[in-house]
Amino acid sequence: MMVVAHNLWLAGWCVHVFGDHAHALAAWFPHLRIAPLPEQTIASFALQSFEFVIQQHRDSPLKNFETWHKGFLDLHDVEYADSGLCMAERFAKFTAARFGLKNAEVSTGIRPRPGLVFRKYATRVALHPAASSGDKRWLPSRFVDVARRLRAVDLSVEFTMLASERTAWVRAVGNSFPTRHFESTAELAEWLYESGWFIGNDSGVGHLASSLCIPTLTIFRRRRVSQRWRPGFAAAAVVVPPWWLPTAALKERFWRESISVRRVLKAFSRLRSKRFPSVDSNVCEIAKL
Repeated sequence: MMVVAHNLWLAGWCVHVFGDHAHALAAWFPHLRIAPLPEQTIASFALQSFEFVIQQHRDSPLKNFETWHKGFLDLHDVEYADSGLCMAERFAKFTAARFGLKNAEVSTGIRPRPGLVFRKYATRVALHPAASSGDKRWLPSRFVDVARRLRAVDLSVEFTMLASERTAWVRAVGNSFPTRHFESTAELAEWLYESGWFIGNDSGVGHLASSLCIPTLTIFRRRRVSQRWRPGFAAAAVVVPPWWLPTAALKERFWRESISVRRVLKAFSRLRSKRFPSVDSNVCEIAKL
C-alpha cells in the first residue's frame, strides 16, 4: 500500500497513512504523514474528512467502510485480477489509472536512515525461515542445510525471526549461526538494508528487503501465488515446486518435500550472477509504468 501512498504524494496529493507497521517505519518515510491504525470504533470519526480512503482488502483491517465513506476504494479486484504483474506493479498501475497519473513508480519511496550503508555486509545472507502461516513455510531442516552450504562458499548467514519463534530456531540451528530478532520493524529494516542478500518464505519481510533494494530469493508453495506475490522492487528470484507432482492436492500436501536444497541453491546462484549496485550506493533503479 505504500506504493499507492508514495505515488499519490509524488502527484501532489496530501496523503495520510494509517497502519501499525508503517508507523513503526515512519522515520523511513519522512515525506508522508503516518499514524497508527485507528480503532474500529473511532475510524469513522478519524477518516471521514478524507476525500478518498484506500484499503487493500474490503473488510480488513477496518470493516464496513462502504457504509459510511463515499470515497472508499478497495484493491480486491486489483489483487485478484488475471495478470502476470506482481503486487507492487499492480498497485502502481492502479494508482496511475485511477488517479490519472502520467506514470507511476514501482517504489514505496522508502528512504534509509542517515548513517546506514547500503549492503555494507555484502556477503551476509539474511535468512528468514518463518511466515505468517504454516502453509507458507518450507522445511526448517532444509533452511539449515542451505545455510551450511552457503557458509561453505564463504557467505555469512544470519537467521531472523520473531522473538516468540527464536527458541525453536535456536534448537534447530544450535550455535552454528546467529539467530536474530528485533524489537521493531525499523531495527529489522536497518539490518536488512546493510545485508547483501535475502532468502525466505513468502512473507512481508521479503517485500521489505526488496523495497530496500536487497536482492531476494523467495520460496513459494504455488506458482500462481508467486506470480502475484513475488517481491517486485529489486532483483528477485523465486523457487516453486516442480511440475512433476500430478494433482493440486498432492502439490499442496508435499510442496515442501518437493523443493530440494539443490533447487534453492541453484536459483540463488543465478541471482548472485546478476549485476547489482555497489556497496557504497544507496540508489535503487526504479521501474516506470
